[in-house]
Amino acid sequence: MFDVKHLKTVDALQKQGSLVKAAEYLNMTQSALSHQIKLLEQQLETELFIRRTHPIQFTPAGQLILESARAILPQFQQLERQLTSIKQGEIGRLWIGVDCHTCFEWLMPLLRPYQEQWLGVDLDIVPSFHESPLVKLSSQDLDFVITSDPEPVSGIDYTALFSYELVAVFPLDHSLLKKTYLSAEDFTNLTLIMYPVPEEKLDVFKQVIHPARAKPAAISYSELTIMMLQRVEAGRGVCVLPKWLVKKQADYHHLPIRSIGKEGLWSKLYAATPTRLTQQAYMQDMINLIAERMEL
Repeated sequence: MFDVKHLKTVDALQKQGSLVKAAEYLNMTQSALSHQIKLLEQQLETELFIRRTHPIQFTPAGQLILESARAILPQFQQLERQLTSIKQGEIGRLWIGVDCHTCFEWLMPLLRPYQEQWLGVDLDIVPSFHESPLVKLSSQDLDFVITSDPEPVSGIDYTALFSYELVAVFPLDHSLLKKTYLSAEDFTNLTLIMYPVPEEKLDVFKQVIHPARAKPAAISYSELTIMMLQRVEAGRGVCVLPKWLVKKQADYHHLPIRSIGKEGLWSKLYAATPTRLTQQAYMQDMINLIAERMEL
């Protein structure tokens, strides 16, 4: 049967000019190479080169195979290199799904140094606010999901990235600032400014408000963190944000914050990855980069 080794053989014969040198180039004995060529000629029912010529002169059939070898072998060699790189974790695809608004604030600055190190990784961010990113992960439309809601799904691994405290941000001179921390009941007298996402996706509801069967006096929505803080500054309510994010907003450092609950309200983010890809070097490097840069 004709296969790529025969292309390599004909290519070596042309480059080396003789059977002896071609055998050395291919790490074969001369007799083994001669036998391979003889079998091929028998299968094709035609000779490939004229014997006792130097350098080797190919027959029309041999010339046709040589031309094919020149076209196919470079592509095949590139394919071999790419497959080796994939096996070694040097190249791949990393499409990241994000299901939290604040993730963009810290994720974007990490992407440039990561991409500079992993030039062979096809990197992109795919917002997933309106559909489950874990479903897209299972269907291979995503490769890496940042989530605070790990759900047991076959074929998906979860790796803890980092924990962070959520705090309530108040307008100046608010009456609740006399308290050192907030309770669930305190929210019943507040207008809560929040991202337009289901309540069950927000830790302040999951861990504090819903368990106490409490309910904010009113709720208003904003897509942008900066607009949420502007509304707080204007006295239109309070918002609950990661403490690290509030600290980054230099124009709003004057707004007071309070912990939620005596021990504070803490959340944890996880990297959800397909089990088949979790141990790939480029995947592990992204996980480690996030964990190290965002250690709080």
